Amino acid sequence: MARALTRPHRDDLRIAVGGLLGGMVLWALGIHPRVVTDPLVLWHPAWAPLLPLVVTAACEPLRRSRPRTGLFIGTLALTLDTVTQGNVVTVILYTDLVYAAVLYGSLASARRICWITCMLTVLGGVVPAALLRDAHALLIGVGIGILSFAPAATGWVVRNHRDAAEAARLRAEQTALLAEMDRTQAVTAERARMARELHDMVANHLSAIAIHSTAALSLDDPQTSRDALAVIRENSVEGLAEMRRLIGILRDSSGDVEPAVTPTLDGVATLVKGARANGLDVRLADGHGRVPAPVELAAYRIVQESLTNALKHAAEGPVEVALRQNDGTLRVRVTNAYRAGDGSRAPGSGSGLTGMRERAALLGGRFEAGPRGQLWEVRADLPLTEGETP
Repeated sequence: MARALTRPHRDDLRIAVGGLLGGMVLWALGIHPRVVTDPLVLWHPAWAPLLPLVVTAACEPLRRSRPRTGLFIGTLALTLDTVTQGNVVTVILYTDLVYAAVLYGSLASARRICWITCMLTVLGGVVPAALLRDAHALLIGVGIGILSFAPAATGWVVRNHRDAAEAARLRAEQTALLAEMDRTQAVTAERARMARELHDMVANHLSAIAIHSTAALSLDDPQTSRDALAVIRENSVEGLAEMRRLIGILRDSSGDVEPAVTPTLDGVATLVKGARANGLDVRLADGHGRVPAPVELAAYRIVQESLTNALKHAAEGPVEVALRQNDGTLRVRVTNAYRAGDGSRAPGSGSGLTGMRERAALLGGRFEAGPRGQLWEVRADLPLTEGETP
């Protein structure tokens, strides 16, 4: 199917109208590049130069939409103009058609036009000089070069600059898009990290509050109720303090927040003490040695979440926590009694498994959790290498 003609650009219409009016003014004033007696003038009527002028001006609206068609018709009109007294504006309009054909045409077409005009320029100078044996004949090639090769070369240079500018614009847009994608991913990762921190730090306290409040409500013993309320108050205060710290970090965008103390494996003993206060029989086997900070934080959070889940879900029995280094790996193992079909000891579920698995994955380690016979085992193998702080 033939491509439909697009509406001419207003600048092309201005060139066509301006060129036509200018050429008619020169014709009316009798200004021509050749006289009637010139041997090249084969068509002598006074109005003859107007026909090539009108045709060339009519080709200007095609300079963007159909540049090759406009150049072809313009070439025929210029050939006709050479056998008349001629019009300077016709020649100028033709050079613009050559320029537009290279600038707006296809890449292959632009290359062909440049090569053809270059060859015509060389042949137009060499052949007449060789045949006539007159150096002045070289001026014919100069004239052909000014008429065809010069505008073609100009169009090629402008086209290269335009393509380079377009490529630079696309690279800038791609860079901006990649930066936005990086920003979005960074925001998503930070939200996930804050969600893990919030869950790990607060869930333990809330679970203890839920269990001891249940005990206080179910047992009609003043001493038990007082002990349960003491534990509830302690966990509430610690949970609120940690919540305030997180909220302060989220609210402050100045970057001047003092760094908070990062939990270390030395605090595992405190976790175990708190779990025992909440009613768990926890046994700790600690032999972790020196551990990089990211690995230390991940291991601490895994132990913390495991004890929280044990508090909520474990069957009656001891809970064992083991930390060991082996072949460049820190192995974290937490086990507790398990019976198939056991229900939760407190509202909620073990949703922290996802967070623990993510922490291990960020360090390139492995994480497993599930029943093993009469036990529920949480096991993480963390490589002792510096990595992303989980």
